[in-house]
Amino acid sequence: MDTTPQIRFSHFVEQFPELPLPITLGEDTVRRISKETPPLPSRMIEQFLLPLEPTQINDEFTEFIACLRLPEADDYIGLVYWRADLAQYHYTLVTLNPKTEELIDRLILAGTSYDGAELTQTTAALTDGLMVYQVSGQGGGKEFDYQASGSTARRFQIAASGKIIEL
Repeated sequence: MDTTPQIRFSHFVEQFPELPLPITLGEDTVRRISKETPPLPSRMIEQFLLPLEPTQINDEFTEFIACLRLPEADDYIGLVYWRADLAQYHYTLVTLNPKTEELIDRLILAGTSYDGAELTQTTAALTDGLMVYQVSGQGGGKEFDYQASGSTARRFQIAASGKIIEL
């Protein structure tokens, strides 16, 4: 029986810095943030982040960094974290119920992934009005021949309930 004490949810949330919005999440953002944010303890990752992840975690090759906390809201807590695995990394936004600590919604905001044939890069801007603007592009072949015409753009709004709504 595991007698390890549980970490308080409020202590987990405090690990995420309150950064001013607007912010753009791109390839180099995590380097800037991680210089000022200590790594999340493995027990915190196991207790709070792993249950939010739909895909399997390979401990040896997976890393998490607490990136930012959204401005305080009545009905949800919004957190953005970075997850890196082999051949991919993503910034993920989660909204959580502050009373039950349960997931309200989840969205991969930005990141890079490579499936062996195609490289996909997504950049996101998060505004002070809690709008998310995403742009994704793909490239394939030997030179990863990115074509702007193949880019996609999406918009989301974080509602007062914590739901993330595509516009």
